[in-house]
Amino acid sequence: MPPFVLSAEARQWIVNRTLAGAGAEELIAELIAAGWQRKTAIEALKLALSYSAKTGAGAKPQPAMPLSDKPVPEPNLLNSPLFVDAGDRQVRVLAAMRKPRLVVFGDLLDAAECADLIEQAGDRIKRSETLDRKTGGVQIDPARTSRGMFFQRGESELIARVEQRIAKLLNWPAENGEGLQILHYEPGAEYVPHYDYFDLDDAGTPAVLKHGGHRVASLIIYLNTPERGGATIFPDVGVDVMPQQGNAVFFSYARPDPSTQTLHGGAPVLAGEKWIATKWLRERVFA
Repeated sequence: MPPFVLSAEARQWIVNRTLAGAGAEELIAELIAAGWQRKTAIEALKLALSYSAKTGAGAKPQPAMPLSDKPVPEPNLLNSPLFVDAGDRQVRVLAAMRKPRLVVFGDLLDAAECADLIEQAGDRIKRSETLDRKTGGVQIDPARTSRGMFFQRGESELIARVEQRIAKLLNWPAENGEGLQILHYEPGAEYVPHYDYFDLDDAGTPAVLKHGGHRVASLIIYLNTPERGGATIFPDVGVDVMPQQGNAVFFSYARPDPSTQTLHGGAPVLAGEKWIATKWLRERVFA
């Protein structure tokens, strides 16, 4: 195979975008939107930034490269569509960001599906747990005051249908997803800002990675509309996503690092209650 050749125009565009403050993932997203493959886009960045470092064409620090050239879940937003095909329905695109990669979807689930998920969770709901970073197990954490449960993948006809819809929407195999988690937030309940990826410095991470590798994306689906409060907040970028029944917010993170700007949390519910379904997506088959 002949070596990859980067045109002078493309190289200069990458250098200019870097000088303007664009990070590696933002540049990769822009190149993918222009029709490049992710692996080719990463190779182009490496060549352009190497050239920049050798020639001094750029005074700012170079952006950190992604964890790998492996793809991450990504909806097809080429040409800025208003709707994305999710197999059995068209899902609205309400908002999108490149850095972090964040997309707000409308009408991912209908009202009946939202109600059925809550009903199927039933009395299996209990105090939510978080990852024990030392052991890779789970524990009760005062930072997370919701109640929740996990479904097994494909546990019911409804669960399987929703999982296939998510897989089509995000271009990611259903088997690479963790089981759908249902969470219930009563008045005052919240989840303080956190990252969904597994920290490489944590003692428990190697045990977690045995079950499908790193998490690379998250999808939060709103199963009801609280009276007040309960937004999904992204403090690093100043974005609040308001919970509206059937809508969802997606965000991806190609490496386990704060530079992905995916710090997020569940703001306190001020009136009423909030129900959500969370889907975490892994690099490989989750088992």
